[in-house]
Amino acid sequence: MQDKLRKLRNIANDVTLSPAQKARYLSLEAENMLAYPSLDTETQDALDERVICDMYEGHAPYKPRYVLPDYSVVMQNGSEYLELPAPETLDEAINTLMIAYHHVPSVTGMPVYIGQLDELLLPFCEGVSDETLYEKIKLFWRYLDRTLPDAFMHANIGPKDNRVARTILRVDAELKQIAPNLTLLYDPQESGDEILAMAGSNIAECCKPHIANHPVHADAFDERGYGIVSCYNVLPLAGGASTLTRVNLKEVALRASSEAGFFAETLPYYLELNFRLTQARIDYLFDESGFFDGFLVKEGWIDKDRFTAMFGIFAMAEAVNVLQDKEGREGRYGFDDTANAIGHRISEALAEAVEARSLDNVWRSHALLHSQAGLSDDVEATPGVRIPYGTEPDPVTHVQALAPHHQYYDAGISEILTVDESVTNNPEALVQLCKGAFASGFREFTVNVASNDLVRVTGYMVRLSDIRKFRDQQGSRTNTTVLGAEAAEMTGILDRKPRVVGNELSPGYRQ
Repeated sequence: MQDKLRKLRNIANDVTLSPAQKARYLSLEAENMLAYPSLDTETQDALDERVICDMYEGHAPYKPRYVLPDYSVVMQNGSEYLELPAPETLDEAINTLMIAYHHVPSVTGMPVYIGQLDELLLPFCEGVSDETLYEKIKLFWRYLDRTLPDAFMHANIGPKDNRVARTILRVDAELKQIAPNLTLLYDPQESGDEILAMAGSNIAECCKPHIANHPVHADAFDERGYGIVSCYNVLPLAGGASTLTRVNLKEVALRASSEAGFFAETLPYYLELNFRLTQARIDYLFDESGFFDGFLVKEGWIDKDRFTAMFGIFAMAEAVNVLQDKEGREGRYGFDDTANAIGHRISEALAEAVEARSLDNVWRSHALLHSQAGLSDDVEATPGVRIPYGTEPDPVTHVQALAPHHQYYDAGISEILTVDESVTNNPEALVQLCKGAFASGFREFTVNVASNDLVRVTGYMVRLSDIRKFRDQQGSRTNTTVLGAEAAEMTGILDRKPRVVGNELSPGYRQ
């Protein structure tokens, strides 16, 4: 107990934390003083060894990890609980959203999904000039970053080209904020080349937006749709994810006797333990927390039957290389056809296992497979199915090595292609690379430009200048700076190798 009290006191006295950050960290410590949801011995041992992982979501799952409200409900009906009438003007619509966000929980304590903003705001833009719309969106964007300073907060725009989406892109490129994160849902039949070109120019400026292959995502969900939240997590709209658990594939491979033993025995064993961990956390949320008795359900913002479970994996690269070593083969993941084929086989086996295992209180009764983007303390364990930092090949080889994985990861998968700053003189190259990646099967397209101050870590955004200030004990008003600083030190995220990309390198859609 003295150690716990000392930790609480250290948080309270930490001069680099704001009062709000101290309150957040103290609440997490208090939650983790409670007993964990009951687990069998095998599952508990695997969790203690971190072969499986609960993402440190806390000992008492009293709220879902990710909540994706259908904000059109409050825009159309207002909210009795919040004493809000339905908005009638653009100012009222933005104000309604600003209020709503403060009542949407997530694992971070802040909303990770702030809606399909162009669809939400377009109905209120009649008679509003382009310049007035720009001024209001700019104030709104600044408000979001300053009052909800968390880079996991995520907005969506698209797939249709429209003036609100264009205004958001204009403002985002100008302000270069870490929050909100932003995804353009791209559909070649609906979006058109102009807004994709604008997105390419924005990426050159600020490494945003993330671009999603909308037809592929839409096909995996239902008519009510989906949203992309936090880093690049794809979940049912009006629902979300109760929890995200994950399997460390490297640790599983190390425990296997051989490649054959990995697939036949070791992998299935630890997948089952991770399913048990997932179900235990969901049971607590649904049966004990009382979360689904709240106004979000009663007013129809969310539906408890639309909450899924994210079944995550990471360290694919290390797992494949371990199996290669066990079989006496030298080829490395990302560069060797045999090694890459093993990785593709692992993804297929994971998808089959998730489809075969039913879970209670989960949308469609099955989890969704997720290529998890890593934690800041994942040492020698590459996020998801990515190629290890600092060894990345040219963009075409990079895409070709990883594209076969994407078909399996309905709950999100993203590679981060780091390109040389010369692309700022030719953002059309990014557009062609994006089209080629989507033609190859990519679900998501994400780029870091090497010269930018604003960069992606594992999926969220940080400023490199903020990391430098944090290291100098100046603290940060942004909650995620500490994660970026830790990831930079522990996992080598800043070692990504920038590559030159030109039109002549883009696979598919040759001009």
